[in-house]
Amino acid sequence: MSEPTGTGGRPAVQELDDDFESVLCVVAHPDDIEYGTAAAVAKWTDGGKRVTYFLLTRGEAGIDTMHPDEAGPVREQEERDGAAVVGVTEVDFGNHRDGVVEYGLDLRRDIAREIRRRRPDVVVTGHYGDRFVQGRLNQADHRAVGLACVDAVADAGNRWIFPELVQEGLEPWNVGRLCFGGSPTATHYVEVAGQFDRAVASLEAHRAYNAALPEQFPKPPELLGLVLGWGGQAAGVDKALLLDVVDRR
Repeated sequence: MSEPTGTGGRPAVQELDDDFESVLCVVAHPDDIEYGTAAAVAKWTDGGKRVTYFLLTRGEAGIDTMHPDEAGPVREQEERDGAAVVGVTEVDFGNHRDGVVEYGLDLRRDIAREIRRRRPDVVVTGHYGDRFVQGRLNQADHRAVGLACVDAVADAGNRWIFPELVQEGLEPWNVGRLCFGGSPTATHYVEVAGQFDRAVASLEAHRAYNAALPEQFPKPPELLGLVLGWGGQAAGVDKALLLDVVDRR
């Protein structure tokens, strides 16, 4: 795929500024963040920003050879291990069932609750369309969580939506910026060449999950080299994470 360009041959994406202090990453499964976003997380935590993770499932349906009752705790710990590699120590999980996450009020409420609890400047989630960048099919849980995030950032700032959250002691919070990874319409990039090795180590921390993948599936260095290398081509740098960014200020 050719490098997207703007007018005058300049890259069509612009570098994401760092005028924020805190980030909440909201995804469906353990390892979703590690497929590229963790590289930017490493850069942000290196810069003193507070990053927290919220996963709606424990990924219990993700290993064919391991029963969900066994896989859930294993994958939860692997996510905590991978997060620690890039400087994240606060990782929380929802109680939605892996593989059958449904868009709806319960999902919106759970994400809005976490936003009000963490009070981030930036929320990062995944693309909610049916295709990722380069045409790969998106998965149902990813689509549900990404779309619910769109609505939950608005829900989090409105005290009359889910008023029970106020009763829980969680006052409204307005998110300044919402970012989507994996989008075919990226607007910004984060240059991450210096964080590549840690991003690989973060994905490699998912040992049980990676071990169960087909032998032909790309190993973490190769996979992230492709993802972040293509992002770098689009941005005109060595390696980059591409994001579709919506400023809500």
